[in-house]
Amino acid sequence: MKRVEDPPFLRGARPYTDDVRNEGALYAVFVRSGIAHGLITSIDADEARAAPGVVGVYTAADLNLGPFPTAGPPVDTPEEMRRPMLASGRVRFVGEPVVVVVAETRAQAVDASQLVWVDYEDLPVLVDMTKALDADAPLLFPDAPNGNLAATGPTGEDALSDAEVRVGARLVNQRVAAVPMEPSAALAMPDPDVPGGFILYTPSQGPHAYQGTICASTGLEKEQLRVISTATGGGFGARIACYPEQVVVVALARELGRAVRYVETRSETMLEMQHGRAQVQDVEIGGTRDGKVTGLRVRVIADAGAYPADAALMPMLTGLMSSGVYEIPKIDFHFDCVVTNTTPIGAYRGAGRPEATALVERAIDMFAAEIGMDPAEVRRKNFITEFPHQTVMGANYDSGEYVAALDNCLANAGYEGLRAEQAQRRQRGDVKQLGLGLCSYVEWTGFGSELGTCTVQEDGTVLVTAGTSSHGQGHETSYAQLVSGTLGIPMRDIKVVQSDTKLVKRGAGTMGSRSLQVGGTAVQNATDDVLEKAKKLAAHLLEADTGDIQVVHGEGLAVAGSPASAIPWAELARAAADPARRPEGFEGGLESENDFETPDATYPFGTHLAVVEVDVETGMVDLVRHITVDDAGRIANPMLVEGQVHGGIAQGVAQALFEEIAFDEDGNNVTANLASYAIPSAGDLPNFETERTQTPTPRNPLGAKGIGEAGAIGATPAAWNAVIDALSHMGVRNIDMPATPQRVWQAISAAAG
Repeated sequence: MKRVEDPPFLRGARPYTDDVRNEGALYAVFVRSGIAHGLITSIDADEARAAPGVVGVYTAADLNLGPFPTAGPPVDTPEEMRRPMLASGRVRFVGEPVVVVVAETRAQAVDASQLVWVDYEDLPVLVDMTKALDADAPLLFPDAPNGNLAATGPTGEDALSDAEVRVGARLVNQRVAAVPMEPSAALAMPDPDVPGGFILYTPSQGPHAYQGTICASTGLEKEQLRVISTATGGGFGARIACYPEQVVVVALARELGRAVRYVETRSETMLEMQHGRAQVQDVEIGGTRDGKVTGLRVRVIADAGAYPADAALMPMLTGLMSSGVYEIPKIDFHFDCVVTNTTPIGAYRGAGRPEATALVERAIDMFAAEIGMDPAEVRRKNFITEFPHQTVMGANYDSGEYVAALDNCLANAGYEGLRAEQAQRRQRGDVKQLGLGLCSYVEWTGFGSELGTCTVQEDGTVLVTAGTSSHGQGHETSYAQLVSGTLGIPMRDIKVVQSDTKLVKRGAGTMGSRSLQVGGTAVQNATDDVLEKAKKLAAHLLEADTGDIQVVHGEGLAVAGSPASAIPWAELARAAADPARRPEGFEGGLESENDFETPDATYPFGTHLAVVEVDVETGMVDLVRHITVDDAGRIANPMLVEGQVHGGIAQGVAQALFEEIAFDEDGNNVTANLASYAIPSAGDLPNFETERTQTPTPRNPLGAKGIGEAGAIGATPAAWNAVIDALSHMGVRNIDMPATPQRVWQAISAAAG
């Protein structure tokens, strides 16, 4: 089934936030900190207030907004580290908003923002996360109880005492940016239907979460704020959390009684939108000489950026999934999450799990090299084979066929032939050496509860609402498919409503690869309830037993064996609304609401194989093939899955080979535009060779697991391992990501030296 979402996008008929018209809207532009750390000594905005078209200039003191909350359970961060909406007293990263200027036009607001003078007293800058806990490190929050430490995890048992072989390295899982197609934007306006109420249009992965955060900060009641996510040009985890600018725009609309619009530049997005990953991992793996892993020791320093919140959750998920697909009897995992004078860190496609996969998959390759065994064989020797399986880190794996995924991937790639070609190139001393990189991954997906409703209307169409919020995943297609397959109503007659807090009662949103398995199950359950009600009604109208009523696709409900008796859905809906035509005890119309809560997470898995050519004279890396076998349980729509896998692989490979956010010693982001932050184009990537197996989960009736993050989890270590594998015969043992030509050339030179 093709995506029903796409025609409106292709015609330009579905608006993004900046496409929503409001002729009277004012424009907000933020004055941002140009230094990474300093005390605000004065703000002079008199000249800006007098500038043409300016309606107002506001500081933190003028708006009096509450700060963001701390991270929620199972981890908390110090109260002193809560982020303010506008900086007050101190700035902690370049790009932090300090003042907001509001004018009649965007040009006037931009011009006036240049007339705001903020004086700072410079403070020492902390950029390197590995130095955050040093005794002489600058303190970002002098009153915090543990200095720059935002959160920490426990230390486990000695995991390596009985290992025959031990090998380790310091691995860097570098900071990356989400770079959505659409930069941050917001349009807030008074709600004509709600006294004292407001409507906020903004790109989001979960409008109900935004509603909660904004109301908590501004003091509005939830009934007074309607949040609508129109078309959203990418999320990737960076739009799970609300941003100061969105809160401030609502506060300005309330202050001025007018609509206020905010659209940022790409450079602003690179500076202020949360970054991802940012871990330094000291990893040591131990095992026997015949290839059995006996223990893993990991020490992680996780960068939270200037303000911790969700950043503190990322290393916890890294620890949870640090066993990977392997039966590792002992794991000693500890993390310290620290603050630095850099852009705050949060979720990024995979959110803590890619970091876990990267560390364990690099460790497996290092172990294989140390004992002289093929990395595919080491994986096969250590796979978990019996399910359900509880890891020593507490993850409760539901189902899996890890060996099948590996074997299929190797067969599809022609692995033995590739190894033979690699040996020949090494023997000849070719300039372009071949590298093969494996990654066998498992990830954690789906959590919590979600709302789904289904209503058959009197014209025979169906209205579905869902608490998830699509930003490219294809919910309108997949949810409509579930309803169509159950009720036999054509897809064209099914409307899916989401991303609007007025039209959808509640919802956790879209993240963690949870939509189909949690939100889709809620929709399916509601649809099943509607079908049961409709069968009782049809049986009453046709004077038949309920068990004899069947769906006739495209027609309605009929007595089995007599399709001509079918009652159309429109007629059934009208009968359900008429008390005189309903059977005794029949309540309400053909509608149902369901909240599905998953009993536990699900654990998709798969194997990726990257094939690279590395030019040993220049360090240039070329990904020539990427072969995958992914398993996300039962698949509802192969086309949607394929799209998710392709996008994930591209982002995963990009981290391994191209992308990195970097700061200079003064805390300036030196990769704050798309000229300096390298994103691959389609021309930089090969055609992906994908295949899927289906191992259903018992944890939801659809048997579905998540797929949205799988590619980004499996592709990064595969490509990373491949580059190092290409150069292993030259003595190269590790290269930090991204494996740029400069880093590769330096590694070759160092090994030769």
